[in-house]
This record gives sequence, structure tokens and C-alpha cells, in this order.
Amino acid sequence: MGEVKSNRKRVGLIVNPIAGMGGRVGLKGTDGIEVLEKAIKLGAKPVSPERAKIFLDYLKKLNLDIELITYPKLMGEYEALEAGFKPTVIGSVGERTSREDTVKAAKLMHGIGVDLIVFCGGDGTARDICEAIDLNVPVLGIPAGVKMYSAVFTFNIEDAARIVAEYLAGNLSVKPMEVMDIDEEAFRCDRLSIKLYGYLLVPYSPGYVQRAKSPTMPMDSELENQRGIAKYVLELMKPDVLYILGPGTTVKAITDMLGLDKTLLGVDLMLNFKIVAKDVSEADILRFLDDGGFSKACIIVSPIGGQGFIFGRGNQQISANVIRRVGVDNVIIVATWSKISNLDALHVDTGDLELNEKLRGYRRVIVDYREEIVFKVV
Repeated sequence: MGEVKSNRKRVGLIVNPIAGMGGRVGLKGTDGIEVLEKAIKLGAKPVSPERAKIFLDYLKKLNLDIELITYPKLMGEYEALEAGFKPTVIGSVGERTSREDTVKAAKLMHGIGVDLIVFCGGDGTARDICEAIDLNVPVLGIPAGVKMYSAVFTFNIEDAARIVAEYLAGNLSVKPMEVMDIDEEAFRCDRLSIKLYGYLLVPYSPGYVQRAKSPTMPMDSELENQRGIAKYVLELMKPDVLYILGPGTTVKAITDMLGLDKTLLGVDLMLNFKIVAKDVSEADILRFLDDGGFSKACIIVSPIGGQGFIFGRGNQQISANVIRRVGVDNVIIVATWSKISNLDALHVDTGDLELNEKLRGYRRVIVDYREEIVFKVV
């Protein structure tokens, strides 16, 4: 612990060590002690410390002349030391961290006068930092939560290191970007309630920082488009194939056409045109894949509106382990014309860098009845 005395650029690092733990176990977030304890009982493992470490490994390779300022233990110190940095550690934390620790860390870094705060977490972490510093310090989010609807996150971990380097070199300006979050209790009950909580100044680079999540509007033309997609997908579906159905209204239109009750915001499993498991976790999916009883498995996903993510945002139950087991060639992407026309590319952020590369390239997207286009995945 000690005072910061340096003329170098100062980068603050805040890691929310519990962010993202609810994703793979199907809890759609980890806001609140009760939900966190439930996630742990379900076998949830920390996500953000490892993602922070990957970010720091990338940053280390760039050989930037920076002073890294962190909070203690798993809130940045341990990750920085493991990556080979010699961080300046400020503040103190107890055995269990809380949102108050995030707020205090951001306030302390603002008081010290850091040039940039990089945080690793999700929308809840972004809200806490917004509460602490408002528009007073530039901020960049490393995606590690479950939802990440805010426009303060980079598309992936590698992009975060590039933006830090470009911003500190004076090549990027900052832009106020939306901090969004959802009502997690409503989300768990299949209701999507998104609220704008404020803005953070973000080093802006188109193609590297994601936009805020855009909801799909239930217009007649959109609903008709979804029905066309559903009809075509059903014609392509085969018996004895396990279909892993991602969240969203476009995928749900498929089961609606069969008169089946699918979880809107969760992941369900369908076999022989019947729902065999609802709102499953990663462990549930892997268990079904292990048990067999079908000829093959396929994943059906639709991109998040405005962001374009097909994996890594809101569907972490379909993890890298699941995708590898199913196979990247057995992924079916569906998207309405209105959604796809507002995207420059589709995105993947599975947490597995090798798998990300296998998923990237040009992939077929079903956009209407017997209509497909080829779209870039980055």
C-alpha cells in the first residue's frame, strides 16, 4: 500500500470477482448475496478473474509505459501480479467483496487522478462505477458479466487491450456511452425490463466497443418475419436430433409454431419436436450430451439486437464446452431482416480464444422462409 508518485500514464483496474458466475448455471446474473450463494451451490466458478488475467497478458505484450493501480486481492492485485505487473495497490477489502468495494475503488482511483479506469464485470459493475464517478474519468469495460447490455464494453478481451493502448497514445477520443441494466428478478421470470442508469465516458473506437442492447419491437412485419423463419427452420429440423435453443423471440417463434412453451430468456432443449428440458444450465446441457439417446445435436441462436452477439452475451449456458461438443458446423443462426440490417457483423465471445477463431468467418444466417444470407462473424 502507498501513495502513487509517477509521471507515467495511470491505469486503474477494478475486477468484480463474482461477475458472470450466474451465467453458466442459468441464473441470468449474480446481483445480491442470495443469488451468489445459490450460484455457488449450483457449481458456479469465478469468471472475471481469468478474463482480467487474459486482458493483462495482452496488455503486457504491448509494452506500454503505464502505472497499473489496482484494488487488493481478487479485485485486481492477484491478476496483475500473475500477469507480471508490479501494481500499486490501494484500499482494502474483506474476505467477501461487495458493490460497495467497487464504488470505493472507483472513487479512490478518481481521487488519485488515473487517466483511465478499466473494469472487469457486467452491467451491475458498470452501474456501481457510474454511481461513483459519473462522467469524471474515462472508463472501459472488459466483458465478464452475464448480460452486458451497456455500451461501455469492448466486443472481446483482446479489443480491450488495443483500445487502452490507442487511447493512452492519444489516438482516441472519449464519448458518453449508455449504462444499461435489467431487473434480474423479472429476467428470471422471463420478463425483460431494461433501464438506462446513466452514462460513462468511454474511449470510442467503432468496431471495438459494443452498442447498447436494442430490444426487438413486436411489429406485425417483425412477427411475420419471425414466423417465416420458424416455418423454414421446422422444415429443416429432423427427428432424433437434440436442438439446443437459445434465448430470444426469434428462436421462441419456432416452438410457438409447434404450440410448445419455451423459456423466452433462457436456454431450452428440444428432441423429436418436444421440449425435454427448460431453462437449462451448462451442466444440464452437458449431461444431456453425455447421456445420448439421439443421433446428433444442433444449437439454434439469434444475435442480440444492436450488438450482434451470438455467443457470450445472455446465453453463457451454451458455453465453449457445449459448442465444442456439438461442433461449430452444427450451429444454426436465425435473425430477422430488421435485426441483421442494423449490424455490421456478428460477434462471438465464448471465453475460449481458440474456439472464437473457429467460429469466426462467414456463416449462413436464416433471415426468412427459405431465405438465407452469408454474414461475417468476428
